[in-house]
Amino acid sequence: MSGDSGFETIPTTTLADLLGRKQVMDIGIRPLWAGGPRVAGPAFTVRCPPGDNLMLHAAIHRAEPGSVIVVESGDLDYALAGGNVCAVAQRRGVAAFVLDGVIRDVAEVREARFPVYARGVVPIPGTKQAVTPLGAEIRCGGVRVGAGDIVVADEEGIVSVPAARAAEVLPEARRVLAAEEAESLDDWEKAHRTRIDALLAEHTPTA
Repeated sequence: MSGDSGFETIPTTTLADLLGRKQVMDIGIRPLWAGGPRVAGPAFTVRCPPGDNLMLHAAIHRAEPGSVIVVESGDLDYALAGGNVCAVAQRRGVAAFVLDGVIRDVAEVREARFPVYARGVVPIPGTKQAVTPLGAEIRCGGVRVGAGDIVVADEEGIVSVPAARAAEVLPEARRVLAAEEAESLDDWEKAHRTRIDALLAEHTPTA
């Protein structure tokens, strides 16, 4: 399930156009099963040292329903979570995992249709020793994410909307989508050709 942030119907492409590259996570963090829903919700931030997954396991019992659990790890050798952790998170109403790392038991996760965005899959579990603060600012996929920032993820990618800008960005995104829906393909093609021709003329050297 997604939360009620208002961003559930906003594509990441629209948000990327409005916010720019710095709020878009890198392409290495991808959905681990195809055909999943767009998810959106406030970030519940977690930092896990390489090889350790204790705080993600703690986070599933502390995140509010509708949250997107976002994890800084950068470790590709040890799984941050497995099937049971994902199942419990789903049971508690967590909207999705967005992990700068890897998981295991992907078949179970796919069958349960729990949205996980991560760098891949590995069968080796991490240890559970390192205690770090929950809710701190982290970096995931090259983007700084703070607790409460709105994370939107779909098959196009993952965008983090800073909490301080959410009230400004949401109506602007809705305005853009409404304008796109009102424009026919013929109208778009005409405007597009006019713009491209103008750019070509502007950048073509004169004899």
